[in-house]
Amino acid sequence: MKLPNLKLLAMTNIKILWRSKWLNLSLFLTTFILVSYFSAFGFVLKLLGENFSYSPMVFAQTMTPEKVAEEVYQRIPDLPLQNNYIRRETNQIAIENTFVSRLVRYHQYSKSRPTIFRLDWKLTLADYLGKNEIINDDRYPGNNTLTRNPLEGDRQIIETLTVKQRNNLVNVLVSIYNPNAENKPKEKPQQTQQNNNSSSPILVLPTPGGADLLSP
Repeated sequence: MKLPNLKLLAMTNIKILWRSKWLNLSLFLTTFILVSYFSAFGFVLKLLGENFSYSPMVFAQTMTPEKVAEEVYQRIPDLPLQNNYIRRETNQIAIENTFVSRLVRYHQYSKSRPTIFRLDWKLTLADYLGKNEIINDDRYPGNNTLTRNPLEGDRQIIETLTVKQRNNLVNVLVSIYNPNAENKPKEKPQQTQQNNNSSSPILVLPTPGGADLLSP
């Protein structure tokens, strides 16, 4: 009876152990990579959650002027649409090209002004009223896409608005782009009227001849 080749058997056992070692190492590395990935992914989500706590405002910044205009008209339904202009390409009425959408487009793109501050919107309204910067007719929104430049009509709308209506329009625009903004101004504390009957000391002036009463 032949004895098994010890050398061959030893080599076989070594190969088996080597393969098992690499298999265990591969499993360890795979597990380590997966754990690290999900840990890092969770950390990123947590970080994003902390840094983007004002996600409504970030989302509002990505809204198109037409979407903003739609929201404005829902809150101020009596505001003129002024959307009866004809589009050059289709020769049809551009219904979505409204007064507010052009106002927003001029403010945000033509002038590159911030959308979350009231002062910047008031500067834009001042442009229309001729009190601030001059509006370039050629660069005004709708001049290149509509058959007629809508600037003059938009000016007339803003001129007919009262100061209260303009402030309301500004507040609505700011609240859309920055939902966390407070629309109502802080009320000044009322000053209490001083009471005439306060406990402050009263000075009594001496009467004429009062010094004679002290003489012996």
